[in-house]
Amino acid sequence: MCGIVAYVGHRQAYEVIIKGLKRLEYRGYDSAGIAILESEDNLTVYKKKGKVADLEEFLEDKNLSSNIGIGHTRWATHGEPNDVNAHPHYSSHKDLALIHNGIIENYASLKQDLLNHGHIFESETDSEVFIHFIEDIKKHQMCSLDEAVRLALTKVVGAYAIVVMSKSDPNLLIAARKGSPLVIGLGKDEFFLASDATPIIEYTNEVVYLNDYEIAIIKDGKLSIKNTQDIPTTPYIQTLEMELETIEKGGFEHFMLKEIFEQPRSISDCMRGRLGAVKGHLVLGGIREYANKLENADRIIMLACGTSWHAGLVAEYIFEELCRIPVEVEYASEFRYRNPVIKEGDVVIAISQSGETADTLAAIELAKSKGAIIFGVCNVVGSSIARVSHEGAYTHAGPEIGVASTKAFTAQLTVLTMIALRVAHKKGTITERKYREFLVELENIPSKVEKVLELNDQIKYIADLYKHASNFLYLGRGYNFPVALEGALKLKEISYIHAEGYPAAEMKHGPIALIDEEMPVVFIATKDSSYEKIVSNIQEVVARKGRVIAIVTENDELIKDMAEFVIEIPATNELLTPLVSVVPLQLLSYHIAVMRGCNVDQPRNLAKSVTVE
Repeated sequence: MCGIVAYVGHRQAYEVIIKGLKRLEYRGYDSAGIAILESEDNLTVYKKKGKVADLEEFLEDKNLSSNIGIGHTRWATHGEPNDVNAHPHYSSHKDLALIHNGIIENYASLKQDLLNHGHIFESETDSEVFIHFIEDIKKHQMCSLDEAVRLALTKVVGAYAIVVMSKSDPNLLIAARKGSPLVIGLGKDEFFLASDATPIIEYTNEVVYLNDYEIAIIKDGKLSIKNTQDIPTTPYIQTLEMELETIEKGGFEHFMLKEIFEQPRSISDCMRGRLGAVKGHLVLGGIREYANKLENADRIIMLACGTSWHAGLVAEYIFEELCRIPVEVEYASEFRYRNPVIKEGDVVIAISQSGETADTLAAIELAKSKGAIIFGVCNVVGSSIARVSHEGAYTHAGPEIGVASTKAFTAQLTVLTMIALRVAHKKGTITERKYREFLVELENIPSKVEKVLELNDQIKYIADLYKHASNFLYLGRGYNFPVALEGALKLKEISYIHAEGYPAAEMKHGPIALIDEEMPVVFIATKDSSYEKIVSNIQEVVARKGRVIAIVTENDELIKDMAEFVIEIPATNELLTPLVSVVPLQLLSYHIAVMRGCNVDQPRNLAKSVTVE
């Protein structure tokens, strides 16, 4: 879970790389480094523990003039965050340098062989073993560097995105990937490489996404690609639709706050061109050839991690209610290590913001190998999950830079709801009248989210009162139970306050023991089919002096008299409530974290895209 940037061309490489590392810092921020060819026979590596800004300060008085270079921002796996373990890593004789995103699972045995060959290692990382291994092959096989990289890749086990540069060739970069993302930007006599498109869009909108087991060789202004079997492949050039302003803060203090406030637009963008309520129009262009598999499925398995898993839980309720199809929601990280029962023709929906989540990718590969039909729901065009899936739908939420997902959740939920409505309509499990009512209400969700965002000052006031709490409890029923889980996750992620989400009815089966006058309890208590039950749950907490914050439907006077604070949200269809009820919980977490002095966009120990297991 690291950020890779590299450049070769006519510009000053350092300027491109340092700016790119800042844009990729959400992928890893334990340490950062660069390698540049300062002059002939002078391949220099600079690296520093801490943020990219610490590296930038360290480099202020250095000679950084070069037209080729590689850069890296790290999220530590092998070896603690420090200057030595930071990337790039040299080969034994400092002729080569490498940056790496991923994990080499057999690095220990490779390292032992290399030690037997006289190699000496400076770091604790698997990545340093990787570049020493390439160097060793090049020496003993007496082959070219790209051939040495290819041969090394046939021996390593694990996941990788790498870029290698050489002291002896000022116009050569070699890149490869398996299981970790890598994109190449094509400019006029210049090339940009990165873990995602955010460092590239300032310079070009033409890109090539490397596939697994592919090796890119950039030499003397030309790009060639081959696979690890040494078979040439033809680069598929795509045009980026991303705009530069979408990855800037736009006047907001943090990316997370910007992305919370972008949700009316991002939800609308999910529906644009797909949904027209007036005409009863709902079309998902990415789901055509295999649509009948969804409609006739005996069961649906949803695979996801983290926030995406919570979106899947809400979607489980929606699919079962509307489509009458049994749904199982699985943690991808657990699913792949079981021996799951998968029949040929089973339908799997994989949910991921980045489309690169390692556990989810591995899980769908397993399901696919057993004959399952894979539908992907992700945000990033050209991502691995999008390419591995049989069909699917992009969320079109735009770049999400904040590590804690916000607009990704509501975008995923919007797309999953549209898929469920499409299936239910085709199957005839809902009436035409109900179908059209859902379309109208879904189309109105962005304006209702706008109304919730107007409550930001009120939520900020509440956050100030609870910012020193040690624990939070989040409770909801039905469609709002997964929202309780998501609200608790957001608070944990960015404020480091311990928080738990539960079904409200489960409170009496254990969590009620925690409640006292110091315990804030957040209820998602909108007027729905479980309303009377959750009112009873609130009364039970109040009787034990718990401090109740309630998310309620507008004009709810009953709960207002019980709770310490209520946050009123617009009424909507019960199935669609999570799209609205989650927003105040995002704002509450954000403001508490800011008031506690936490780094909201880059919370400790977390990275945006979990591209390693």
